[in-house]
Amino acid sequence: MIVPDDIYETVFVQDLFDKMSKTYSGMNTITSFGFSNRWRRQFLKEIDLSNAGVVVDLMCGMGECWKYIYKTAPHETKIVGLDFSEGMIRLAERNKKQFNEKNIRLLRENLFENSIPDNSASHVISGFGLKTFSEKQLRDLASEVKRILKEEGEFSFIDVSVPRTRGLRFFYMVYLKRIIPFIGKWLLNNSDEYKMLGVYTEKFGNAEQVLRIFKESGLEVEYVEYFFGCASGIRGKKSG
Repeated sequence: MIVPDDIYETVFVQDLFDKMSKTYSGMNTITSFGFSNRWRRQFLKEIDLSNAGVVVDLMCGMGECWKYIYKTAPHETKIVGLDFSEGMIRLAERNKKQFNEKNIRLLRENLFENSIPDNSASHVISGFGLKTFSEKQLRDLASEVKRILKEEGEFSFIDVSVPRTRGLRFFYMVYLKRIIPFIGKWLLNNSDEYKMLGVYTEKFGNAEQVLRIFKESGLEVEYVEYFFGCASGIRGKKSG
């Protein structure tokens, strides 16, 4: 695998997730020590979905968050799932069949060139997509969240992070950078694309930078941490 100088370049990230799409769900569970689904439940509880009208799921992957959204959101809530990976959207279409009575619309679009109308979402969420963004892209993300959300609309984001505790940090990064690629190659018949998960996580660190950028954009935002810092995120709203 040839890694470009700019690992945040859109074509590279899109190709990466297209290649990983068939095995990503299993690897995401392994990468998070099996906590990924628990973290999805937790980060969605950071916002009030009981009155959700339109929930925009950015970098939606294969739609792993949807079942947790509908546990709290009204039956008539509409989900708009957006992802630029053809492989992920294909799997999301398959997953969508489990929700045949629900209103779910999928968009295969670049987040920064999307067709979602202004002020149209009551909630914006994303699970495990932050780490693949540069600082400039995070600023553009904050602008898009602000554009898409209605007044008083809420948002919540989460991603895997580098733990603060030295011992846990050392073990976790060895796990991500050495063991995960090995598992990906030998058990899931994937190549070293999974090395990039460790690279992205190490560069990401945690969501404190995201917190700062979203604050600077004018959004109300708080920092949230899970399981000793192995995951972190932000929650907040767009106030008038």
